[in-house]
Amino acid sequence: MQQPQPQGQQQPGPGQQLGGQGAAPGAGGGPGGGPGPGPCLRRELKLLESIFHRGHERFRIASACLDELSCEFLLAGAGGAGAGAAPGPHLPPRGSVPGDPVRIHCNITVPGLCTDPSWKDLAWNSAHESYPAVPPIWSVESDDPNLAAVLERLVDIKKGNTLLLQHLKRIISDLCKLYNLPQHPDVEMLDQPLPAEQCTQEEVSSEDEDEEMPEPSPFLLCSPPSHSAQDTEDLDHYEMKEEEPAEGKKSEDDGIGKENLAILEKIKKNQRQDYLNGAVSGSVQATDRLMKELRDIYRSQSFKGGNYAVELVNDSLYDWNVKLLKVDQDSALHNDLQILKEKEGADFILLNFSFKDNFPFDPPFVRVVSPVLSGGYVLGGGAICMELLTKQGWSSAYSIESVIMQISATLVKGKARVQFGANKSQYSLTRAQQSYKSLVQIHEKNGWYTPPKEDG
Repeated sequence: MQQPQPQGQQQPGPGQQLGGQGAAPGAGGGPGGGPGPGPCLRRELKLLESIFHRGHERFRIASACLDELSCEFLLAGAGGAGAGAAPGPHLPPRGSVPGDPVRIHCNITVPGLCTDPSWKDLAWNSAHESYPAVPPIWSVESDDPNLAAVLERLVDIKKGNTLLLQHLKRIISDLCKLYNLPQHPDVEMLDQPLPAEQCTQEEVSSEDEDEEMPEPSPFLLCSPPSHSAQDTEDLDHYEMKEEEPAEGKKSEDDGIGKENLAILEKIKKNQRQDYLNGAVSGSVQATDRLMKELRDIYRSQSFKGGNYAVELVNDSLYDWNVKLLKVDQDSALHNDLQILKEKEGADFILLNFSFKDNFPFDPPFVRVVSPVLSGGYVLGGGAICMELLTKQGWSSAYSIESVIMQISATLVKGKARVQFGANKSQYSLTRAQQSYKSLVQIHEKNGWYTPPKEDG
């Protein structure tokens, strides 16, 4: 079976991403795990900002709050790349503009975090329940495999109370090696643990507060602790970024329409309710990435321009219906969709994206729901024969929008046509899964065939 080669419009999503491995119950902070690391996490962040301030010549903390960290690794002095040189070690990341820093993001695992600014105490409470028992999740704004390898090596670091500092020490050191830069002396400042008395004092205070803590409100994930004046000052510094974005830094919701913001808020509300009911579904890494993908889509010009539409099935973040509203106007498929509109009132191709807990490390399962198509690499049941939708061809760097646009292009290049009058019941989830399983087995044995360029 022919397989079109992934096209240039594929762009990395939030970037190469690494999810930390979960800890055994009772490990680290949170219920059953003893005193939480909230005070220590705040001090880690403050230490990082003091060392790698915005004027640092090699590594800078661009923004920091209890659940997210954004950093920049500056490439000034890195090994130069000659004209036309292939990207790789000692060269700037593939697809970057010369002189641009390597931008790295970290999500500090926060299950069920409420981002309503009026619930700012929950920022401390939620981080208190997860980090460092659950390691941070790192991503980089590049599809360079060398940068992905840097993040993958973080799984070798043993967990500890200063896991964030140790991760950054490894990242900075490995990036210096990758770009043939001397190790910066400030990196060694990350190797020493935080002063024991600072953590211990706060943790003892936290234990005393737990004994006197009132019954939790039914509207909170956990009842917020009372804080000393110093703690309050620290929390004000690390409030949720939606409340007071740092100067010059856009809020994560900037550029998103009111209707779509309401959808995001509804998702968060449902997640909070599921947490309270003990019915949390999915995984932290998948939920965080899918929320980021959805935000990116809502900000996207292709989405706003009406190339496609997205809606969640039963408000589930793990089940999307995607409408391809525009295809190449010179294609036969475009003409078929115009006829379909006259006959049935629908001029779009409906796709379904189903995500699992291990996303983005495994691809979504994608199938055509309607109309029934012939050609276009669409198989029985609506499954799609594309290598990038298999584990073999998938990369965690792919954004969902790039996958949507690639599928649209593949349908046109594969000369897909609408089968008017076809039995619509032949497209079903069960049949699509069976077809997908068969095509994977075939291609694992025989490989994938990439058509020559003259064939499109």
